[in-house]
Amino acid sequence: MTSDTSTPTRPADEGLRRVISRPMLTFFILGDILGAGIYSLTGEVGADVGGAIWASFLAAFALAFLTAFAYMELVTKYPQAAGGALYCDRAFGLKFLSFLVTFAIMASGVTSATFAASRVGGAYFTGLFGVEDPPMVLIGIVAILLVAAVNFWGVAESVRINVVITCIELTGLLFIIGVGIVVLGSGDGDPGQAFTFSGSGFGVVTGLLSGAATAFYAFLGFEDSVNLAEETAEPSRAFPPAMITGLVLAGVVYLLVAFTAAMTVPLDVLTKSTGPLLEVVKLGAPDLPVARIFSAVSIIAVSNTMLINMLMASRLLYGMAQRDVLPGVFSRLSPRRTPWVAIAFTTAISIGLLFFVGDLGDLSDTTVLLLTAVFLLVNISALVLRRDPVDHPHFRAPTAALVLGAVISLIFLLPIVREASIYVLALWLLLGGVLLWAINWAFLRRSATQ
Repeated sequence: MTSDTSTPTRPADEGLRRVISRPMLTFFILGDILGAGIYSLTGEVGADVGGAIWASFLAAFALAFLTAFAYMELVTKYPQAAGGALYCDRAFGLKFLSFLVTFAIMASGVTSATFAASRVGGAYFTGLFGVEDPPMVLIGIVAILLVAAVNFWGVAESVRINVVITCIELTGLLFIIGVGIVVLGSGDGDPGQAFTFSGSGFGVVTGLLSGAATAFYAFLGFEDSVNLAEETAEPSRAFPPAMITGLVLAGVVYLLVAFTAAMTVPLDVLTKSTGPLLEVVKLGAPDLPVARIFSAVSIIAVSNTMLINMLMASRLLYGMAQRDVLPGVFSRLSPRRTPWVAIAFTTAISIGLLFFVGDLGDLSDTTVLLLTAVFLLVNISALVLRRDPVDHPHFRAPTAALVLGAVISLIFLLPIVREASIYVLALWLLLGGVLLWAINWAFLRRSATQ
């Protein structure tokens, strides 16, 4: 552990702009959570757990809620960009580990954004434009480039766009809940399906955990937010209420949407669709001409996940370059004071993944695997850093929440909850990180000897 509290910073008029208010932060967290996960993965969760989709979302919420306590303590204690990578760097003081955590979080953000980009050209695109078999990769590339342009434009503009999009995607999910109320009230649908689990005996547990591992992708917004600490006004006061509010609101909405989907749509139809909530609209509200409108709302929601994850990834690289964990080039700012090199780098990786990953659906599971490993380290870091006092007030998490968060994260890392191919893809990504570390180490050593 290191007790060093100094962090390389720029003068106030040269670094990142502190323009995010507490309401904007709350919408940022809520908007990131209410994105691609619930709109795209409800059917995949059902394939793992059966009709009891809500149960897997509830288990995923439990892990997110517990881990959020560690993040609330650490972000209010160290309100700087880089999030989990910064906390591990302070706790363990191992540059190699810090680099790998940085790379894992960056990779999780990029894989998440790439998965969302692949879903822009899926069933929702067909529902909006009527184009069968749309060119998913081409549409994904266009979406990624548009997100990069907004990211380069500026964080204040990006977060304001997020506020508008959050209102749109929340409206879409409330409409789905309304459909469920109508279906239930009219005596249609199959409420019993929402309480059926796949498998029997221990298979019920593994199915529930597998579904929760998939559903956890939908709750990752709170982690993204801590990378904006240097751009948030009064972060030590803003983060705890914003994070709790965003998580709880999203959790309630998810449980209601998951129950509605399972009750309204036959499970075999739900599990095969890349636009599962569109199936709810088609079957639950067949007399309303809203399928095209809902498809547009869904595309906007999925695009918001892309925007927020790419914002997070670029700020992470910027923050760790400031701590000399990454090459200093990643800390370069544009005239609009956005980290343009980091934006260009993460955008290039995201486009590359669209071409080189065979099953794009694996990207969401890889995102969850990488971040679950990070969550384990962050919970441990929060406990270790209790010995590192700071000179300002900050949130203090219950010790039991940190321990439980670490234990549950460890359980979610076990190979019983996901396929081997996910671990292989994550390993390849981390090996890429090791290669970059070696290149960076050689470069720094050469510079030091000159």
